[in-house]
Amino acid sequence: MLALDNVSKSFGAKLALAPTTLAPAAGRTTVLLGPSGCGKSTLLRLMVGLVTPDAGRVTFDSAELTAANVDAVRHRIGYVIQEGGLFPHLDARANVTLLARYLGRAADWIDARVRELGQLMHMPEDALARYPRQLSGGERQRVALMRALMLDPAVLLLDEPLAALDAMTRRELQAELKGIFARLAKTVVLVTHDLQEAAWFGDEIVLLRGGRIAQRGSLDDLLAHPADPFVSEFVHAQRADPRLAVA
Repeated sequence: MLALDNVSKSFGAKLALAPTTLAPAAGRTTVLLGPSGCGKSTLLRLMVGLVTPDAGRVTFDSAELTAANVDAVRHRIGYVIQEGGLFPHLDARANVTLLARYLGRAADWIDARVRELGQLMHMPEDALARYPRQLSGGERQRVALMRALMLDPAVLLLDEPLAALDAMTRRELQAELKGIFARLAKTVVLVTHDLQEAAWFGDEIVLLRGGRIAQRGSLDDLLAHPADPFVSEFVHAQRADPRLAVA
């Protein structure tokens, strides 16, 4: 469904992504993992057409992503950024339904879809009448996820969606989201810098360093067969405290 073929990107003199080929598996969750500045968010933005590659091709459903089709493609991709990115002047329901209303979807369809997503995300109807500033961090992320799922997209892209939440709320949403991903069987690409989160969600983990893929595979692959010293250092730095060990 979604693929990058030898895609690269620089911002001025800074290389953000070296030539990279990646095709997330359909119906599975691919996690882009790595330290700050490694290129994982740039990869995600290339996938959704927010950034144009300097070289290579981004394809969606076998068609190259171009200025002519990028808007239509985005309607088939759900995208969630850090802290949700909700519009503060709109209540939660208006945030969720914004694109559907812009595209002229029928009011009955919108109402039914909001009810369905509210149940899926455990978001009560009265909470949808509140503005973002009146919601907790967890509630804002639930609304952002409802908005991303509103048009039933084929692909869901998540850029560190839980990073700003407190530990208890983050753990609760991690458990819920894993169940939702399995239930919906969507192609998911999730960015995180946290190894535990990558292990929890990832069917495949893609570890990046300096705009390049250092290693890809399962958590067991990274643990048992690190490709180079950086992989070992990154993994063991996050597993140093045995009480926090992933495995």
